[in-house]
Amino acid sequence: MDILWESSGTLSAYELQDSLAATGAAGVATSGSRKLAATTVLTVLSRLEKKGFVERERASRPHRYRAAASREDHMAELMHQVLGDALDRTAVLERFIGRATEGEADTLRKLLDSAGR
Repeated sequence: MDILWESSGTLSAYELQDSLAATGAAGVATSGSRKLAATTVLTVLSRLEKKGFVERERASRPHRYRAAASREDHMAELMHQVLGDALDRTAVLERFIGRATEGEADTLRKLLDSAGR
């Protein structure tokens, strides 16, 4: 997902395969190790598409892929899911804010002020 999030456009499975090998992402293909098979990359992309994380352009061959949402949107959704699962949302928010740095707390204050809350 990091490679798709950092890409300014769409990527084919083969381009993703090459990027994974070049970056050694997730311990996959560093010097002396094998590159992921294209079928493995396609399988993961298919699963990510079914889960709504990836969108596929079917008009071109090979198909091209992009992240369905930005990294920031994805992280915000995860935060909302955690809060939604909490029995005591206030306690979770208190602990979150209690661990925020001064700069993060300032940013939160500014964002809340600009949202009118």
